[in-house]
Amino acid sequence: MRRRALLAGAALGSAALLAGCSEEPAASDDMDSAAGRTLLDKGARDSGALLARYDATLTAHPGLERRIRPLRDEVARHVTAFETPEATGSPTATPSATATPSRTPQRQQRAPKVPGTEKKALAALAEAERHTADLRTAALVSAPPEVARLLASVAAAGAAHAHLLEARDDHDEKDGKNV
Repeated sequence: MRRRALLAGAALGSAALLAGCSEEPAASDDMDSAAGRTLLDKGARDSGALLARYDATLTAHPGLERRIRPLRDEVARHVTAFETPEATGSPTATPSATATPSRTPQRQQRAPKVPGTEKKALAALAEAERHTADLRTAALVSAPPEVARLLASVAAAGAAHAHLLEARDDHDEKDGKNV
């Protein structure tokens, strides 16, 4: 029960961060600048690749559905936030759980390879989340302020996802359970 509460809290927290990222519409010069647009496009591509990894993992390991579906759906919202940053402040901007981002060329390529065991697949997802969060954190240096807020909130969500994907494995190993 504690794990579910932690997972729900992280998802709600990252959604709140995304909602609080932009108090002004996307007409902001930050979002429309060349630097801002480049970072937003990269963010959408990176989130699209992460979304493809979640989808491939769900296909390979349907038993992980309950555990990773909320994280996958949050990543789908990140894609939308990068594609339409003006929507991040709108309560009606939440896409459906099966929403397919419009700018995800990765989804048209071959699906990412997924490790054969659930435990290794979760570790691969955690590593992908952590790597993507690190890239976003590094991009903060050159990001315009509004874009930096979006990058920071999505990076924080990714770090939380990585922790959630790993924390349960640590707990299950201590309990002697297999994932």
